[in-house]
Amino acid sequence: MSRFVQFAMAAIVAAGSLFSTSTVSMAADFIVREAAPVSLCADQRFLKKIVHRFDYQVRHVPNLPNVGITDFYDIHETRYLPQAERQPIARLYCGARVSLTDGNMRDIWYLIEGRMGFAGMGDNVEFCVSGFDRWFVYDGRCRVLR
Repeated sequence: MSRFVQFAMAAIVAAGSLFSTSTVSMAADFIVREAAPVSLCADQRFLKKIVHRFDYQVRHVPNLPNVGITDFYDIHETRYLPQAERQPIARLYCGARVSLTDGNMRDIWYLIEGRMGFAGMGDNVEFCVSGFDRWFVYDGRCRVLR
């Protein structure tokens, strides 16, 4: 075997070991970052679902002002409970400020539950806007979702 071929094979083996080591470490780092996804609180799928359900709520619950959500501000994660043996549903608790069509700003708290959509497909979101929980579904001042 020529010296050039031996050198090329050694370089390929060395490069392969470098890539496999860095890929494994990158994959492990990715899993650690994925454990508590803060950006999921700002996911447009959930924010749009909240806006749609809030519109439905103010139209169908008596004595609520007829307003809508125009924007979300200061979106943040408040708590993350990963899926575990004693807790089969992963839950991400989030908070934010919303501006309403009447010009007021309100606090909002919401919960994103993994695999709790229709028939266990997709994710579910539950929310509570401060001052709009007329029937105390989430206890006083949205305490359940904080």
